[in-house]
Amino acid sequence: MENKFKDYAANENNPKWENMIKRQTKIYKRDKDMRSEFERDYTRIIHSNAFRRLKHKTQVFYSPEDDHICTRIEHVLHVESVSYTIAKYLGLNTELTRAIATGHDLGHSPFGHEGERILSEISKKEFGESFWHERNGLDYVDKIELLEDYDRNKQNLNLTYAVRDGIISHCGEIDENGIKPREEYIDLNEYTTQNQYAPYTWEACVVKVADKISYLGRDIEDAISLGILDEKLEDLYKILRSKKVINNTVIINHLVRDLCENSSIEKGLCFSEETFNLVKEIKSFNYKNIYKAQKINVSTRFFYILLNEIYYILKSSYAGIKTPDKIYEMKNTYPEVFESFEQWLSNYWNLYRSDKNKNKMLFEIENEQDYCKAIIYYISGMTDNFAIDTYNKIIGF
Repeated sequence: MENKFKDYAANENNPKWENMIKRQTKIYKRDKDMRSEFERDYTRIIHSNAFRRLKHKTQVFYSPEDDHICTRIEHVLHVESVSYTIAKYLGLNTELTRAIATGHDLGHSPFGHEGERILSEISKKEFGESFWHERNGLDYVDKIELLEDYDRNKQNLNLTYAVRDGIISHCGEIDENGIKPREEYIDLNEYTTQNQYAPYTWEACVVKVADKISYLGRDIEDAISLGILDEKLEDLYKILRSKKVINNTVIINHLVRDLCENSSIEKGLCFSEETFNLVKEIKSFNYKNIYKAQKINVSTRFFYILLNEIYYILKSSYAGIKTPDKIYEMKNTYPEVFESFEQWLSNYWNLYRSDKNKNKMLFEIENEQDYCKAIIYYISGMTDNFAIDTYNKIIGF
């Protein structure tokens, strides 16, 4: 039945509405602005540099020669499309799902989940905190990404609570069937681990499920194109109970239809038992035969060396209050590497900030832990190619 969630959509009639549209600070208003609050969030996200860089970040397969292999930005577009279809059918706010879906992976590091694991290892070693892309995504929209206002002041994205919540709550690695939103309005900085809280809105729950629906079939499609599953196709046919053409559109259509037909306010967003078991089988198959494939493991060792070297070279420039002098000295050996890093730092530290720099100050120069965190933020924003280029400039002569 269509529109069965309509009475719970994110709109003015929802008792949570005022919390949903809260922003951390006031946002400048345009005369005769035709956009809703969530439409404004969507356009702020697509105008951000973090969004633009997604086209050069790994989804699963690193540096494919085939132009048709999925990148991070294509995955984001799939999530937006799937969540729109589900939200429209259920009667939810498609403007909100679009904004959340478009921004949900802004915090991803270069080299996909392998890069994320490597940065987390460094973070835990250096200052005792895990790195996870959902948390990093919230930090990026709250602290890192900058847009200029009418007066050319640099300000953070300042998104609504509902979109920010959707970003940090989107973790697609879910194993429960029947997702419902939480009632509590919490400080999102209370998140310390992935999937710690349910999302605040039904729309964010939709994106959470759409994330899984979007990557399961697409990763299979890519693996088949690259020949990784040549010896495992019979196993896959058994799981899918079909020897017909296996492609993402067929898998997405089945999962979306099943979810829409079986979900209810009482049960939450859920699949039928048969389809839920199918999802678990596909996920298990993908982890065993795709994500743990030898071809991927070889590249992981390269990513480990590359990201660690970039981190420790940048960290070697820390000298307390004399760090600017140390960076200037490091430019003699690594001119382009430290020129780029210093330019990025100038937006976030308590030195040399112009009157037009209205964004949050990211760290105090006197605090070494702040400096280490800033390096992690900087690296996490790199595209695959920029990270490789930075590494080559470090080891080259």
